[in-house]
Amino acid sequence: MIDKELLKYIPADCSYDEWLKVGMALKHEGADWTVWDDWSRTGSKYKRGECERKWNSFRRSEVTGGTLFHIATSYGYNPVSEPELYDISNLLLEENIIDPSFVSPERVPPAPDNYNPKGEMLEYFTTLFEPEEYVGYCISFYQDPDGSWKPRQTVYRRTAGDIIKKLRTGTIKDALGTMNEFAGAYVRFNPLDGDGENNKNVTRWKHCLIESDKIPKEKQYALLKEMNLPITFLINSGNKSLHALVRVDAENAPQYKARVKELYEFCKRSGFEPDDQDKNESRFSRLPGVKRGNNWQYIIERNIGAKDYEAWKAWREDMADDLPADVTLSEVWNNMPPLKEELIPGILRVGHKMLLAGPSKAGKSFLLINLAISIAEGVDWLGHKCRQGRVCYINLELDSASCYHRFKEIYQRRGLKPNNLQNITIMNLRGRAKPMDKLTPILIHRHKATSYAAVIIDPIYKVITGDENNATEMATFCGYFDRLATEMNVSVIYCHHHSKGASGKYANAADRSSGSGVFARDPDAILDLRELNVDGLTDKYRKEHQDAAAELTGWEMNGTLREFPPMETERLWFDYPMHVVDANNYLGVATYSDSGSSGRGTGKGQKQKTDWFDTVEEMLELGTDTAVTLKQVGISESNAFKKFSKETDYEVITVEDIKLVHKRKDDKVLYMGKEYKRLRRGNISTWLPTDH
Repeated sequence: MIDKELLKYIPADCSYDEWLKVGMALKHEGADWTVWDDWSRTGSKYKRGECERKWNSFRRSEVTGGTLFHIATSYGYNPVSEPELYDISNLLLEENIIDPSFVSPERVPPAPDNYNPKGEMLEYFTTLFEPEEYVGYCISFYQDPDGSWKPRQTVYRRTAGDIIKKLRTGTIKDALGTMNEFAGAYVRFNPLDGDGENNKNVTRWKHCLIESDKIPKEKQYALLKEMNLPITFLINSGNKSLHALVRVDAENAPQYKARVKELYEFCKRSGFEPDDQDKNESRFSRLPGVKRGNNWQYIIERNIGAKDYEAWKAWREDMADDLPADVTLSEVWNNMPPLKEELIPGILRVGHKMLLAGPSKAGKSFLLINLAISIAEGVDWLGHKCRQGRVCYINLELDSASCYHRFKEIYQRRGLKPNNLQNITIMNLRGRAKPMDKLTPILIHRHKATSYAAVIIDPIYKVITGDENNATEMATFCGYFDRLATEMNVSVIYCHHHSKGASGKYANAADRSSGSGVFARDPDAILDLRELNVDGLTDKYRKEHQDAAAELTGWEMNGTLREFPPMETERLWFDYPMHVVDANNYLGVATYSDSGSSGRGTGKGQKQKTDWFDTVEEMLELGTDTAVTLKQVGISESNAFKKFSKETDYEVITVEDIKLVHKRKDDKVLYMGKEYKRLRRGNISTWLPTDH
């Protein structure tokens, strides 16, 4: 019988659909219609006689006590469980083990050409049931007006031994009856007592059903295998979902509910989204060996994942503790592991991270393109001979043609023969950028097998996740670089900008990158550029370089290194399109071009009033758009409206539900390569595409 306590949690003024399901569930579980009527009276929508009329119209359906339980829990019902049955004492079990974004969809194996329906059905019954156990199944259906097929009449008084005998000696029709090839067939995967087909009639709690039609079948298939569930049969339903019969081997109904709850919560955290209505032990699943429309209901896999529930739980605990094993120093003292190779000698090792930071117009992209070429060809970069290897250059700012031309210009300017162009892969993501939490699994999936030496991300503000001034959020963001470095065994090299004026404000080069101080602590190497005043110093350089660019700038590069001794300060000319080491020390007497050259910097945490505006100007100078998002600026929405008030040159606007900062006087804005115009209605502005 149904637990009437559940009705106390469900308001009688719930939705009409829920109200009907309550009645259907009560009838399915053997209650009298007056139970439904008494409960309905507590609501304002009650109509005398309606419950009795509806009750008499209900046909047998799949709405059971499990549905009533699900509705009650959605309104706050939380059953008190017995601690020994819900033994989830280990907090490790609450850890997320599987990141679904890193699980690639897999093709679902089709039914074999020589498919044997009777043989598969025989295998199903002999595996799941003892000969004397009763089986519940349904092959009789009616069709709803919407075209869906519903169970009409079910069978639950036949033993598995009787079905198995007739399958061995005859046909499927002899064993079960004539199939409805449009609707397929259902079977209850747990044995019954022969007196009914509800939860109370289940005699052995061996399996539960896990299925979902919310994600594509290919993703379902990959996740079900990745979760290592103890699956006895994985069945193609013949439609949108796969049915996994998962071993729970419970001793009784409460333990069954506890284990199923744990399995379902794990699936949800793994991105699988199982159908909660499938939790009850008397649930129907699809019977293999039967046609459903044009498709077979068939077994895809057998006995995959862990051996049983206990083995799965042990695996889950082991996987949750994914920290490396402890090592005593004595174990390695006489057999030290080799250090990772140096990708850029004296600066960066393979598998480590490097940040290149500098103000606008420092030529950071040119410097990184030059570095990519140097690694690909195994040649010198600013006096450091690079280890040769493959490079993936992620271009987030330039259009693809401009990017290709820059590579070619630097090759030609350096006089290098393009012998190893196959070592350079370019991902052009301008206008297609994804935040780093989405980009990381794509990069790993697409390029893990390629054996790159380095991945270069230029620049990171295009893929940043969270507030760049929030240390916690930036620590999470930088964690994606660690994941790339670890899983692809590559050096991750990325580019970030200074806060405007930071060169003078911050004495420590590591503190000049815009945003949180995490950027100063996370990389293994930081190379920082600071502009020099080259007035009166360019003539000597031009005498030696007749083909020098019309405009020359000078730069000082400082390094903050974790793995190596401090590097000597290097002074460079930016002679478009590349930086050149100042071999003759012409820049030795150059002073810093910024006003704060005294070296007394402010602390990183002391964000100045003008920094927000400096950051916006910096962003606009870096890109082609005329507006930037609040996330790129690193400011919250509430702060943005305070800082960019009517007294400033900037304003906060909303374009397609995205908050942007742009110059107040402009009635047009360019964002993500698309132009929008301002439509004024009194004091209210609306931004619409110019082609609207």
